[in-house]
Amino acid sequence: MKRKIIIPLFVLISICNLSKAQDYITALGLRAGFSNGFTVKHFVSHTGALEGILGVGWYGSDLTGLYEVHKFGIETEGLNWYYGGGAHIGVWNDHYNTRYHDHGSQSVIGIDGILGMEYNFKDIPLNLSFDWKPLINFAAYSGFWGYGFALSARYIL
Repeated sequence: MKRKIIIPLFVLISICNLSKAQDYITALGLRAGFSNGFTVKHFVSHTGALEGILGVGWYGSDLTGLYEVHKFGIETEGLNWYYGGGAHIGVWNDHYNTRYHDHGSQSVIGIDGILGMEYNFKDIPLNLSFDWKPLINFAAYSGFWGYGFALSARYIL
């Protein structure tokens, strides 16, 4: 008897989760914060997205690739939260960096995490997101960098 109830209930919950999928497939725009630059996000499944960030800041420049899992459990339509991780590569300098001195420009490579929220407007093709993207550098400027907060505005294609 329990099996007859559990299987249809599981199917119904799965269908409901599919209907709450992302509001867009691809969006591109600008990112402002610790890493200013350009961002593009593309969904590869109902809840999985790839995000690329070309960042430029006081520290130098880098290219970041992330895989993000989006959750749609928030009751406000168009609002969701996400988390994920990835990696970056770039060139940083110590011009304004008090943590390191006399290194000049050096190549960096490391891993990134991301935790954020985004809102997709219903009547206009605009996506706004606020996230925290901490990172760990393995080569040059090594260590944990935890102040990667940013606001992104993307045009939904």
